[in-house]
Amino acid sequence: MESDLPFLQNTCKRNVFLPSRKMLPSTSVNSLVQGNGVLNSRDAARHTAGAKRYKYLRRLFRFRQMDFEFAAWQMLYLFTSPQRVYRNFHYRKQTKDQWARDDPAFLVLLSIWLCVSTIGFGFVLDMGFFETIKLLLWVVLIDCVGVGLLIATLMWFISNKYLVKRQSRDYDVEWGYAFDVHLNAFYPLLVILHFIQLFFINHVILTDTFIGYLVGNTLWLVAVGYYIYVTFLGYSALPFLKNTVILLYPFAPLILLYGLSLALGWNFTHTLCSFYKYRVK
Repeated sequence: MESDLPFLQNTCKRNVFLPSRKMLPSTSVNSLVQGNGVLNSRDAARHTAGAKRYKYLRRLFRFRQMDFEFAAWQMLYLFTSPQRVYRNFHYRKQTKDQWARDDPAFLVLLSIWLCVSTIGFGFVLDMGFFETIKLLLWVVLIDCVGVGLLIATLMWFISNKYLVKRQSRDYDVEWGYAFDVHLNAFYPLLVILHFIQLFFINHVILTDTFIGYLVGNTLWLVAVGYYIYVTFLGYSALPFLKNTVILLYPFAPLILLYGLSLALGWNFTHTLCSFYKYRVK
């Protein structure tokens, strides 16, 4: 009986552990999936960036296929425990061989938040109907999408060019993941500046007093600080990147600018409101 034990162990390894490597393709460079999405010739076509993008855009108008409950869960935890959100990105990499979201539900909910909060912003600033529509288009197309595309592309280039570990050159940061990181970081900023701040604008922040720009600028400090921190978590979650702590360095000039604004009486929210009113004229 003991002589048959090695044979049984080898049989188990062939029959059990080999399929498990196929289930977790990103665990080995020499397995079915090599590096970050480099597949064999049979599966390569359906795992290219173009194929993933087409699949994502195709689902954008199929609301029944979207998991809005899970997207809402992510939005909640982006405030309370953003590390848990990025832990889910690890699971997606293991099961679907991509870091970026394949479900546009988060983007749809974020768009709804943008519309509702911007309409509220227009109401608080006493804008007319057409002015509010112009403001909505500006916030969605420029502040969120336009700036997001720029930041995501810049971070995608910098991370792949300078942050990938030397021994992990077969890996790369997906552009879609860089855009997801921006959306994750943008959501808390949006809620703080376009929702929470609305309750203080007319009666506190825009009163041209020290308390006014103290409250307003503090909200800006928290919102931008959230953006920096969630962005840092997004890239530090990738195991093949190094020196991601440099993404926290913008905290230093941010705090310096905050102190300088209080000393000079510079009200960030007043500047933003004046800019919005100028853009919608």
